[in-house]
Amino acid sequence: MAAEMGGMSMKAGSSGYLEMHPDRRIFIFQNPYIVGITFAAGIGGLLFGYDTGVVSGALLYIKEDFELVRNSSLFQELIVGMALVGAIFGAAIGGIVNDSFGRKTATIIADLCFAAGSIIMATAPNPYVIIFGRLLVGLGVGAASVTAPVYIAEASPSEIRGGLVSANVLMITSGQFLSYVINYGLTRVPGTWRWMLGLAGLPAVVQFFLMTFLPESARWLYLKNRKEEAISVLSKIYSPPRLQDEIDILEELVVQESKSKVKVKYSDVFTKKEIRSAFICGAGLQAFQQFAGISIIMYYSPTIIQLAGFKSNQSALFLSLIVSGMNAAGTVLGIYLIDAVGRKKLALGSLFGVVVALIILSTSCYIMGHGKSTPLLAWLAILGLALYIAFFAPGMGPVPWAVNSEIYPEEYRGLCGGMSATVNWICSVIMSTSFLSVVDAIGLGESFMILLAVSVISIGFVIFYMPETKGLTFEEVLLIWKERAYGKDKNQETVAGKAPSSA
Repeated sequence: MAAEMGGMSMKAGSSGYLEMHPDRRIFIFQNPYIVGITFAAGIGGLLFGYDTGVVSGALLYIKEDFELVRNSSLFQELIVGMALVGAIFGAAIGGIVNDSFGRKTATIIADLCFAAGSIIMATAPNPYVIIFGRLLVGLGVGAASVTAPVYIAEASPSEIRGGLVSANVLMITSGQFLSYVINYGLTRVPGTWRWMLGLAGLPAVVQFFLMTFLPESARWLYLKNRKEEAISVLSKIYSPPRLQDEIDILEELVVQESKSKVKVKYSDVFTKKEIRSAFICGAGLQAFQQFAGISIIMYYSPTIIQLAGFKSNQSALFLSLIVSGMNAAGTVLGIYLIDAVGRKKLALGSLFGVVVALIILSTSCYIMGHGKSTPLLAWLAILGLALYIAFFAPGMGPVPWAVNSEIYPEEYRGLCGGMSATVNWICSVIMSTSFLSVVDAIGLGESFMILLAVSVISIGFVIFYMPETKGLTFEEVLLIWKERAYGKDKNQETVAGKAPSSA
């Protein structure tokens, strides 16, 4: 049973439980099984990242092969943005598949979509087929963006959950870095863009075979009344006596679910106060992540670098490679900081740095756009770009995904996670498909000034709305939203009050 301390029940994995039993604390590299699950599920993040990075380089060569694309900003935006349109539907459908058929099945379906789309793009005879292939790839990316964080979070002990979910973001940024390495390495290979896009199918094939050997999420299995399978999975993660405490938590969830007979509906997200509060936080973080401009920076970094004055494809791809490498390195730092510092402080520090970077980037691009282009200003723009990634990657990269994997009740986790990811992809579509047109209309510097304004607003959102969830169990996080929605029992210390300081 859950440990007792001073008349209070201490849930397994909570801060009080681990203070009472420090020998039961689990560290990231202590259990190879957890690391293996994180890596295999995180390949979905690698797919996500590779797609984000590879199209930025492939687009340079697609323009050379197809005059229609070369002469149309709209077609360029469609090639980039169609994957994001697919991701919107993939995320929405992925949330439903997650809850109905399990995290493992959802991952396998995502792999099939991604592999099929990659083959179609690599063999495309015209831009229209490329766009269709991008749509299929997007379906897989969207489903993976929902499934991987939830699968990892549910397999993770609460004390290392943030770091392991952030490892999925590391896979995203590693995929982006890998794509730039491949892009740069293929610059002189015949059929350049076909190889760039076709190689995207390999990680999907690898993950497909790995997932056939991995178990379903223990929490999902237990709530589907497949308790023996769930306990078998949990026994590979926890050792006695914590194993029994974790089983007790799941059994309590089953009892509560049977009493309440929860029938999950989309409308609940907006009518139930605690679910609505959690969704506003999760979806808000996802929206601000995109409106701060990360998709623009990653999808169009070679184009931005060329607009800043570095004209050759090779130079643009090489500098983009450096930026992408910083993105991956920054995410490694974020894996440590998210559980050590906390989600809220990390997000705020990240956003303040992004604001400084955008001031440098927008100012230098604005001056160059008004007839005063110099090598110094061009390098200042590159500095702003690099600083943007250096500050964004450790914080606003992983934090929205980590928070979204842990703030919803079990029965709503797939649904709300899918809806929040859908918000992310919708915002990404808006940013990615409008960027070049906005630049044509108002200028590059002015476009970055819009991102600067949004980043300032997002700081206010994090300060006033986002709670700290560092070290809390799923059940303790749920209490935070219930307290916000319905008030608190003034005779008891609230979970929100016990959460680690975040402001």
